[in-house]
Amino acid sequence: MAISLSVVLLLAIVLVVLIRGGSIKAGPAIVAVLFGFFLASTGMADDIQRFLDSIADTVNSIQF
Repeated sequence: MAISLSVVLLLAIVLVVLIRGGSIKAGPAIVAVLFGFFLASTGMADDIQRFLDSIADTVNSIQF
């Protein structure tokens, strides 16, 4: 849950920066958000979550 919330917050910040910077307009941003919303209700949601969890575990295991 903590990873999901932080990823959502990070993506929201990136989206706001892109909109304010003019790199992406509001229309395509809304389409991207809706795509993510509807993608979360499909059968692929579990696979995507496992993939993101494995990336988070890999990044977490890196020692500097």
